[in-house]
Amino acid sequence: MEEENGYGGSSSSNVETSKAERSVWLMKCPLVVSKSWQNHPPSQPLAKVVLSLDPLHADDPSALQFTMEMAGTDAVNMPKTYSLNMFKDFVPMCVFSETSQGGKVAMEGKVEHKFDMKPHGENIEEYGKLCRERTNKSMIKNRQIQVIDNDRGVLMRPMPGMIGLVSSSSKDKKKTQPVKQTDTKRTRRDRGELEDIMFKLFERQPNWALKQLVQETDQPAQFLKEILNELCVYNKRGANQGTYELKPEYKKTVVEDANGE
Repeated sequence: MEEENGYGGSSSSNVETSKAERSVWLMKCPLVVSKSWQNHPPSQPLAKVVLSLDPLHADDPSALQFTMEMAGTDAVNMPKTYSLNMFKDFVPMCVFSETSQGGKVAMEGKVEHKFDMKPHGENIEEYGKLCRERTNKSMIKNRQIQVIDNDRGVLMRPMPGMIGLVSSSSKDKKKTQPVKQTDTKRTRRDRGELEDIMFKLFERQPNWALKQLVQETDQPAQFLKEILNELCVYNKRGANQGTYELKPEYKKTVVEDANGE
């Protein structure tokens, strides 16, 4: 019965596989688009995909172009049109879903095409303004000041037994070792906020080494590499060997933002 209904595995961990052979598309979109879709009414369409084909060069893969037009975006400076760059050479992947009630898992299909979504050429200026606004907001730090009623400093006095401190009455006095910056655990920033900071850094200078970016952003190196692989190219040779620089499409946006300011 389980095989006839499209299930596999034991009764305690069934996976719905009736849609396993369905072809699906995987698309990586900017953060602003993802947030806009989360607040979009379910009954209305999210966007429209336009397929353009040159009939004179039908056999040429570059003649096939995909464009996405957003449906009713209210965000200020949010681009309305995006180019979809299609990749055919990627690791085979499948899409799964899980219900909130009962935790039922289903296979929704196999990834046939993978797309990277970026603002269309005519919307680069609007997207640059949006990135600049997010960067300015991320640089604002809301700090709070708390007044301590006990002005004699008793609450701030080191007490015996505290971590990293030694009581003055202890016979074996040991010097506390300062914690190195590399030993401290760095907290990840919001992905969109970190991307804005990266754009600001590349406005300051075009090439950065990974070690320099870790010091500037105070972020984990592995997390930075993920962001850099999406936004930048790594120079393996030449005068800037061992450094990162923005991809051409993002470099153009940064240059236009700098000229606008």
